[in-house]
Amino acid sequence: MQFRRNKQFASVVGLVLGLLCAVEAAKVNKHKPWIETTYHGIVTENDDKVLLDPPLIALDKDAPLRYAESFEVTLTKEGEICGFRIHGQNVPFEAVVLDKSTGEGVIRAKDKLDCELQKEHTFTIQAYDCGEGPDGANMKKSHKATVHIQVNDINEYSPVFKEKSYKATVIEGKKYDSILKVEAVDADCSFQFSQICSYEIVTPDVPFTVDKDGYIKNTEKLSYGKEHMYKLTVTAYDCGKNRASEDVLVKISVKPTCKPGWQGFSKRIEYEPGTGSLALFPSMHLETCDEPITSIQATIELETNHIGKGCDRDTYSEKSLHKLCGASAGTVELLPAPSSSANWTMGLPTDNGHDSDQVFEFNGTQAIKVPDGMVSTRLKEPFTISVWMRHGPGAHEKETILCNSDKTEMNRHHYSLYVHNCRLILLLRQDPSAAENYKPAEFHWKLDQVCDKEWHHYVLNVEFPAVSLFVDGTTFEPFLVTEDYPLHASKIDTQLTIGACWQGGNARMVQFFRGNLAGLMIRSGKLENKKVIDCLYTCKEGLDVQLPEEVASAVKVEFNPNQSSLTVEGDDIDAFDKVMQHISYLNSRQFPTPGIRHLRVSTIVKCFNEETCVTVSDTEGYVMVLQPEEPEISLSGIDHFARSAAEFESQEGVTLFPELRIVSTITREVEADEEPEVSEDNPTVHETVVSEEIMHNLDTCEVTAVGDELDGEHESLEVDLAQLQQHGLEMSSSNLGLVITGVNTMANYEQVLHLIRYKNWHTEALFDRKFKLVCSELNGRYISNDFKVEVNVIHTANPMEHANNAMVQPNFINPIHHASVDLSGHNLVNAHQASVVPSAATIVIVVCVSFLVFMIILGVFRIRAAHQRTMRDQENGKENEMDWDDSALTITVNPMETYEDQHSSEEEEEEEEESEDGEEEDDITSAESESSEDEEGGEPEDQQGASRQQQLEWDDSTLTY
Repeated sequence: MQFRRNKQFASVVGLVLGLLCAVEAAKVNKHKPWIETTYHGIVTENDDKVLLDPPLIALDKDAPLRYAESFEVTLTKEGEICGFRIHGQNVPFEAVVLDKSTGEGVIRAKDKLDCELQKEHTFTIQAYDCGEGPDGANMKKSHKATVHIQVNDINEYSPVFKEKSYKATVIEGKKYDSILKVEAVDADCSFQFSQICSYEIVTPDVPFTVDKDGYIKNTEKLSYGKEHMYKLTVTAYDCGKNRASEDVLVKISVKPTCKPGWQGFSKRIEYEPGTGSLALFPSMHLETCDEPITSIQATIELETNHIGKGCDRDTYSEKSLHKLCGASAGTVELLPAPSSSANWTMGLPTDNGHDSDQVFEFNGTQAIKVPDGMVSTRLKEPFTISVWMRHGPGAHEKETILCNSDKTEMNRHHYSLYVHNCRLILLLRQDPSAAENYKPAEFHWKLDQVCDKEWHHYVLNVEFPAVSLFVDGTTFEPFLVTEDYPLHASKIDTQLTIGACWQGGNARMVQFFRGNLAGLMIRSGKLENKKVIDCLYTCKEGLDVQLPEEVASAVKVEFNPNQSSLTVEGDDIDAFDKVMQHISYLNSRQFPTPGIRHLRVSTIVKCFNEETCVTVSDTEGYVMVLQPEEPEISLSGIDHFARSAAEFESQEGVTLFPELRIVSTITREVEADEEPEVSEDNPTVHETVVSEEIMHNLDTCEVTAVGDELDGEHESLEVDLAQLQQHGLEMSSSNLGLVITGVNTMANYEQVLHLIRYKNWHTEALFDRKFKLVCSELNGRYISNDFKVEVNVIHTANPMEHANNAMVQPNFINPIHHASVDLSGHNLVNAHQASVVPSAATIVIVVCVSFLVFMIILGVFRIRAAHQRTMRDQENGKENEMDWDDSALTITVNPMETYEDQHSSEEEEEEEEESEDGEEEDDITSAESESSEDEEGGEPEDQQGASRQQQLEWDDSTLTY
């Protein structure tokens, strides 16, 4: 078998060798490889792969044969491409054969290419085959082909500025097309990545801009006074969005030029209340750039329209303001602040945003009726109507401010004040007279103030047939007067309304007003004079100027009526500057309204040609009125005392506030001189807040009864009216209490409040009465604490009424230690403090002590009588009802024992509470109080005690007396 296998192998080998010999004899390397003549390639820098067009492929007509490869033997090499050869100096590429049989190859970079060093490369390439036989003999080469390779750029470099920094100088007040140019470059080789596409200013909020070419210009006129130098940071971006590796600093200096205008002006000026006048422009001067000036005119305006009714004024009631301005009596306030005595304005919405200034709003649907009797049915001529009004352009209907019309049956208007088409019209129909002739009935004024939505003060002085109108203190005559017949005689009552007109025939309101009203007053029988009118309108704040003597003749100064604007005229710049530096703001209110007052200075400068040669811009700022230190009004005094019933029923009554004290303080922070040292030895920290007592006025004090309302049939609150009138105060009373009104000092209010007395004619069931006192300033802007007073009634007793009472108050027999007496813990004020008659107090004390001594003697007597009766019963052999032995029983009976009533218990509880507070109690006072209470409940207790004593039936023979 082994022999057979060897024989087969020898046959195969022989066959193969025969075939190889046949092929070698048949094939030879006859042809050269073939390639394209030109190649174009692209390579990206930092990459080695080249993209060729056309691809690198070498062809050979000596077709290669492939077989028997499973034997891992190459049978022939003719027609295979063995390689490519590159010709040229320092060519950074190489050619590699990928497949010898197909002739496919590639060109690749030997190292990373840099486009910035060389963008294009050109060289030649040649292919060669593998030749003949194993030795490669007879190898053939192709022709040389030209290869062009372009290196593509990548954005590897960032822009770089040519300069480390840039500088430029500009003149203020001028806008430039170009101030300077910044320039950056990029090292990338391609156009795309080497170009700078944009520049950007990195610094925010600067008045400059830069374009794509690097030119910087200002966006607004620059001011040397605002900024001397601007520092900008600028960056650049190439078209590949690469930002500059380092931003560049640009410095632009502003060179000052002579600019006409006010210099040295402070925009914010703070005003502290109570400091008097404050200079507004202490360092201001006018720069005219050496122009030949002939005249200067400056107008200074202080805007106060948003404060109160056009400016800061006292916010007292309108009636009080009239008195302060010197108006005589007879003024009736038709729009008072809502209160218990003036409640017809309670339904109206008010404007509470103006520092307690009482302003009422009428929205076209609201109106009020004035109670009958406030104003006489027929106004007595002459008379005055005054009102504050703010009204804007409205509809074409009539809008009534004040109207007096028929209450029922008819719709006649007797007199009215209304607005129609920005006209103020007064209707005044005359009463019936013998001569039925036409008489003036309507007076028309066409005024811009009626519809400008600003506050204005209107005063109408009527002295028929003449009517004068004052608007903000300026007189206006009517431009139209119409006539009408007098009214027919009628017995119909009239109705006075505000905000609309009442139609009695239809029982409804018509001609509603839209706007704001305040301070509506009617004064019958006398006209307001110009001095009072100016006083009512004058503001408490405004501009002021104290002219230096050396410039008084060189400069002219004029004020408007309310001193919110002044005009300065002159031709001397130095004198003009001095006057401006002496202009000041003044607010004379003790507690001004805080907030901003805008300030504007407008200037006109003229030269020799009488034309404006220098333009001066308006200068604007504001005065900040700081918040005033708010006062704390404190009421103090005796808040609990007692008086005898006789004093309440006397003609004088009882003084409620005998020792009342009104004090007002403000709390302010004080800066410490040096920082305090806090340690274990000295743990105290110095206070930086102090209280300071101040003096100011009051305008209202109200006394009200706490609990039940006052019953006019048997009690009242009274005050000396002569003293009230002497201090210029008024008083109104109701079942709630009394109200004192009028602007006066705290000391005068103290004097008047000391005079208030309480009287009660039926004190039998009265044990105490409580009252509350509250005072306020500036129409309720500052309100005091609630000072409450409780006064007790001492009921004196008749000793003879308790002659048979053996059980009344047994254990209060103590000597008197104090001259003043305490009643159940309440302070009974001495004679000098509370005006108590000394003899009355002495009588009360003597009667009470005598009564107690009498009861003690009576008790001892009754005890002895009871003992004697018991002894007689034992002698007569009466049997005791008790079945047990009670011979050793000892009973001690207190003859003064009684049951205290509820009121006495309450007094003892109060006595205990005051004792806990450390107050000494007088025993005589307690006994006196309890004996007074026995007037009502003493006798029933006596009878009950006697009956209980009679029920004791046991043997009391062992009692010891």
